[in-house]
Amino acid sequence: MSRTTLTISPEIAAYLTDAGMRDHPVLSELRARMADFTEGYMQISPEQGAFMQMLVKISGARKGIEIGTFTGYSALATVLAMPEDGHLTCLDVSEEWTNIAREHWQKGGVSEKITLKIQPALDSLSEMADQEGSFDWVFIDADKENYLNYYQRSIELLKSGGLVLVDNALWGGTVLNPQDAEARAIDECNRFIQQDNRVDMVLLPVSDGLMIARKR
Repeated sequence: MSRTTLTISPEIAAYLTDAGMRDHPVLSELRARMADFTEGYMQISPEQGAFMQMLVKISGARKGIEIGTFTGYSALATVLAMPEDGHLTCLDVSEEWTNIAREHWQKGGVSEKITLKIQPALDSLSEMADQEGSFDWVFIDADKENYLNYYQRSIELLKSGGLVLVDNALWGGTVLNPQDAEARAIDECNRFIQQDNRVDMVLLPVSDGLMIARKR
């Protein structure tokens, strides 16, 4: 028994991947590829990907949005967990990074289940306003200053019972005493969600913090 969260050492992190999840070969390949990039830290952890897959399956999510896609790891993990008729709309601004995503979605056999929109996410979300109340799933992992804006749009697009996940919700612990714009924006979003009566919520210390909100 423990009243606190276990500190994750490199050895425990390796054990989580080795014994705590069932890895997909394309996900493993994408992690290995990004290990050579300085920006590889932007990829979610393997255990977070596996946890998100479990949430997709438990919730039965079929129609989702990803705000911030990078090289497509979280999108690939999400869509692999969706049923055959599942579909994910990915929003990003980088052709360069999402070209890597497209390559691995193709390898994973899920490219036909993903629509990628390359433009500012708020523009894409505005264009999706006619689909209000029809989505099961939203994952937010983009520019932090817009987190609260993304969350507000996401709640409008979610159906009752739908989930929104907000990544980097602890931001390396800087939310405790936010000094820069990113930390302040994340803290503001966290505290807004905590007071939002439209949702049930929990903030978990998964990777860099994962806020989970379920629309009532």
